Amino acid sequence: MQFRLIKDKVYSKLMLGLTVLSVSVVLVVGIGLYLKSGPVLEHSSWWTLLSSSQWKPLKGLFGFFSFIMGTLWVTAIAIIIALPLCLLTSFYITEYAPNRVRKILVPFVNLLSGIPPVIFGVWGVLFIIPLIQNHIAPHFVEFSTGYSVLAGGIVLAVMIFPLIVSIVCEVLNTIPRELKDASLALGATKWETIKKVQLRKAKPGIIAATVLAISRAFGETIAVLMVCGNNAVTPHSVFDPGYPLPALIANNYGEMLSIPMYESALMFAALLLFIIILLFNIISRVVLARLERKLAL
Repeated sequence: MQFRLIKDKVYSKLMLGLTVLSVSVVLVVGIGLYLKSGPVLEHSSWWTLLSSSQWKPLKGLFGFFSFIMGTLWVTAIAIIIALPLCLLTSFYITEYAPNRVRKILVPFVNLLSGIPPVIFGVWGVLFIIPLIQNHIAPHFVEFSTGYSVLAGGIVLAVMIFPLIVSIVCEVLNTIPRELKDASLALGATKWETIKKVQLRKAKPGIIAATVLAISRAFGETIAVLMVCGNNAVTPHSVFDPGYPLPALIANNYGEMLSIPMYESALMFAALLLFIIILLFNIISRVVLARLERKLAL
């Protein structure tokens, strides 16, 4: 008995140590990026770096506002496109689809998550950009090359589609059958049950799936880099080109590091991306905790 207690205590301490190690990795990454960003932070203030759109490395001007807005535009478009489609797909798979159809749809959706990002980028260049340039943009603007934040958002929406669908389907399958049966027994239709019962019960899981998808969307590089246009200007419409932070880092790191402070500026771009994702996850966890407490009442 004494040996079992000692063994249990050792495993408890070991798991605590591994947990602390996992959390400390986040701190180490953040501190490392901040230290690497030191030269550009000494040269310019945080406000100047975040509010300026001037990107002229040869003159020592590093403004990240246009890159931040490019990242937010692409991510927002991707979520606006993907979330409704993912919810409808998830409800169809779990509630309406026959077993034969479900057995085809689920592996197909999971297959999308295994496709390399560069394939989505090529698909975007070959199909999405001509579609925007020739058929969508002419109805709204005089001219567009097709390389735009809209193209990046569409490609990114397809990329995060399987992630959201998989998680939401798992959440919907955990809802007790008794809740649905009670709603149907009271005279509600299946669609009314989905809207009033299942959607409300699954809301925390849907938020969690969306948070994971946005976190991935923030950091996606290759596919977005291929279709966004990579022009360091602030987008003012969905048909304008953009330059997200991950594309900036991927495009320039290793090539222009001989320019003073250029490496530091790219590390600051990585730090910004790190901070944006971290703050978003913290805020979403607070909202999710409050929602769970509200639903538990």
